[in-house]
Amino acid sequence: MSDHLSKQFDRELENISSRILQMGTLVERQVLAAIEAFSTGSAEASQRVIDGEREVDADEVGIDEDCTLLIARRQLAAGDLRLILAILRIVTDLERIGDKACEIASMSRVLRLAGAQHLPRLTDLDHCGRLATDMLRAALDSLAHRDVEAARRVIGSDAAVDTTFNTILRQLLTYMLEDPRTISEALDILWIAKAIERIGDHATNIAEDVIYVVSGIDIRHTLPKPTDDA
Repeated sequence: MSDHLSKQFDRELENISSRILQMGTLVERQVLAAIEAFSTGSAEASQRVIDGEREVDADEVGIDEDCTLLIARRQLAAGDLRLILAILRIVTDLERIGDKACEIASMSRVLRLAGAQHLPRLTDLDHCGRLATDMLRAALDSLAHRDVEAARRVIGSDAAVDTTFNTILRQLLTYMLEDPRTISEALDILWIAKAIERIGDHATNIAEDVIYVVSGIDIRHTLPKPTDDA
């Protein structure tokens, strides 16, 4: 590859890398806004998250297309090919996190429209939201700095999210058994909790891809993972 083509390739790859981080920032804002919408019951905040999904989807399509063109036009070195393949996976995880933020916002709106609530505020749900958003932020930071140790810490943090989700599940089951009037509301809240738990799973996927980019080691599927792909 000539020096001119090499520099052009570097610029194209740097541009894609920058855009994936910008998409990550957008998705992180979506998640934070969705959790805030649930906390405050704001219909306007929920709608902003739902409307913002279009931008996340557009980012996914655009980055996918640019990665495909780059692979088609260039003979990539092993390290560059790993980065492109990881970006293609990361952009999918980010889009799915955006979907989960939209689900949280939509369900929050459903709860608000339902009116009277029978369940007390679940502090563990707030805690789970903080854990998952911290994981996402840390995963994006590890990607920006190509930091394997930080990525490994993100992966280790997923257990705390799972534990908190299981606590929420037990609490909601108890409420439903004790008072059937809470069933509908409890199921809606459980849907929100599950969406938050899946955000942690997708953050874990991003961290695994950071390790792949830096070290060339693919650690996916080396530990039990959820069976659903959403």
